[in-house]
Amino acid sequence: MNTIIQMKSGEKMYRYETHLHTFPVSRCAHVGVEDNLKFYKKIGYDGVFITNHFLDGNVNLDGDVPYEEAINFYFSDYEKALEIGKDIGIKVFCGVELSLLGTDFLIYGLDKEWFLAHPEIMEMKKSEELRLMKDSGALVIQAHPFREEFYIDHIRLFPRDVHGVEVFNVGNEDMENKIGQYYAEHYGLISFAGSDNHLGENNKRLAGVSCNEPVTSEQDFVEKVKNGRTEIFVIDNK
Repeated sequence: MNTIIQMKSGEKMYRYETHLHTFPVSRCAHVGVEDNLKFYKKIGYDGVFITNHFLDGNVNLDGDVPYEEAINFYFSDYEKALEIGKDIGIKVFCGVELSLLGTDFLIYGLDKEWFLAHPEIMEMKKSEELRLMKDSGALVIQAHPFREEFYIDHIRLFPRDVHGVEVFNVGNEDMENKIGQYYAEHYGLISFAGSDNHLGENNKRLAGVSCNEPVTSEQDFVEKVKNGRTEIFVIDNK
């Protein structure tokens, strides 16, 4: 079982941000792609996963937008980040955050082409959608499962439809994270961590996943996490 490790500044490792929101795709994000990537590059990260809110969540779209057009907009920040990342020397990977009335799921290993080919997901029950994604090779993580906020009517858990849960999310209270760790341990789920960063360099703490060797692709990341070849970390951002 992975454990939370407090990493010392400057310690050699391959460190990845797993939960990052960027503006304008995520309506609630305050920082654009370029500033985020420069920040993570400056503090020594090897890469970031862009995990903006999907079409079922707080995506920055208004009105009834055709599905293909909405998907093209949704992936625009990630595609922009890919180019900037190549220029400044930081790896960029694709992720997605699905939502169900404030219950959120991080998806790794599915690309734009997969989403374009599966418009039916917008009409599926969330449990069915998650199972389809798992069957398609995705890593499915429930984000901040025990968060209590005004926009979350009640806590929903999907232990049979996910691979793991965030046992540390910077936006959670300590108690919420501790319950998440207990839940993961007793259900045999992968322990995961992410910053849930909407503020770029102004996030006071950061969390994510580290590896002894670099991540080469989204699928490589999925395999590393599933096979226990990663650790989760928490650091102060000073």
